[in-house]
Amino acid sequence: MASGDLAVFTGNEEDLPEGSVVTNSGRLSVAENFVEPSAAAHPFTPVQLTRLDEALYLASRETGLRFALYLGDLGADARATAVDLHGRVDDHEDAVLVAVSPEQRLLEIVTGADAKVRLPDRGAKLALMSMVASFKEGDLFGGILSGLRMLADQAGSRP
Repeated sequence: MASGDLAVFTGNEEDLPEGSVVTNSGRLSVAENFVEPSAAAHPFTPVQLTRLDEALYLASRETGLRFALYLGDLGADARATAVDLHGRVDDHEDAVLVAVSPEQRLLEIVTGADAKVRLPDRGAKLALMSMVASFKEGDLFGGILSGLRMLADQAGSRP
């Protein structure tokens, strides 16, 4: 078949599987059953994702630091992976990365050199402990949301 040519169905229409039809142009159209994505693949609803996005935006705007969130597997060396991910954030010296791996039950907060001046380890640790407490209660969304707010509060307003 040459590039740009369309495949045309030439078989017997009675042999088509259920949900299939030959269109007027001769192409075969096949319907597939919709399968709802599993909750494990998408832990947040669209509304929750919007609220997380807003929380990241507000924390960044309020503090002048760049807040980022990673949710997923952190591998065998979680800290090294989190530091690597933090290094990929634009202006990472002014960035704060919250990396959460629910399956591994791991949480890492990485701050850039400039961000660390405004958000010391003690402040990050308080937010981390609050997040872990929410996670233990099964509230991943609430834990992340409140943790972002606490981190922003600890960092203070834009200088």
